[in-house]
Amino acid sequence: MPADRESKQLPIVLTIAGSDSSGGAGIQADLKTIAAFDCFGMSVITAITAQNSQGIDLVHGLPSEVVEAQLKTIFNDYPISAIKIGMVGTKDIVQVLADQLSLLKNVPIILDTPLVSTTQSPLAKEGVVEAMLEHLFPLAKLVTPNLDEAGVFLNKELATSVDEMMSQAKELKQFGSGAVLLKGGHLHGYEEGQQARDVFYDGVALETLTVPWVKVSHTHGTGCVLASAIAAQMAKNEVLGRGKPLVKMVNDAKKWLAECLALSSDMGLGKGSGPVKISKLPKFTD
Repeated sequence: MPADRESKQLPIVLTIAGSDSSGGAGIQADLKTIAAFDCFGMSVITAITAQNSQGIDLVHGLPSEVVEAQLKTIFNDYPISAIKIGMVGTKDIVQVLADQLSLLKNVPIILDTPLVSTTQSPLAKEGVVEAMLEHLFPLAKLVTPNLDEAGVFLNKELATSVDEMMSQAKELKQFGSGAVLLKGGHLHGYEEGQQARDVFYDGVALETLTVPWVKVSHTHGTGCVLASAIAAQMAKNEVLGRGKPLVKMVNDAKKWLAECLALSSDMGLGKGSGPVKISKLPKFTD
């Protein structure tokens, strides 16, 4: 790459996920979020869905060779700054991702782990959980399961307290990721006015991250938006050399998402769980 092009490089975030026809989650939500953080988004689509705010009517997983071709074509031309993985769908796609991503050097990967949608529709086929644990967790700088997903990965009952979340975060870390963000948004007993608590663990620091609980029906795509916001900050870290700690990137993304959720009720989109309103990037303090 010529020096003048390299000096002007935009941080590039690659999202690997399914397409959401309603635009509230998946590839569409990821690209909107990446753009809000002043990064350039690229995509590798793993599946096509027919869905809206009330549920998913159809999931069509793409052949693994199509996913592989998308990856290779992008990697042959663009310097990727960070990668966000969402819905993978099949164990064959997991294997393709593992094979291709393991060839990259020093590109931070955030692994979101959507196994079931906000509307409780299944997003992963048989064997995907085991394949992700074996092949993708070790490649990820950060994994971001919610309580339901953590229960599936660990074959355990859902955590019902912050102490149990901390214990499960430590167990999830043993699968090889750099860090774990266990999202507690579904923790039993949360009400408006209370704090929404997530647990962050990187093998040393074990922290509870809190933001005000936002009571709103527009929660479709929250996991996608959060993971993409973290990935965009990772990309800026790589390109601009900011040295921003991962836990701060996570906390800033959480605060920003809470702001977006607070604005979402004004959208009035959909008859069910509507999309998150992706607002402009706030001025984070690095």
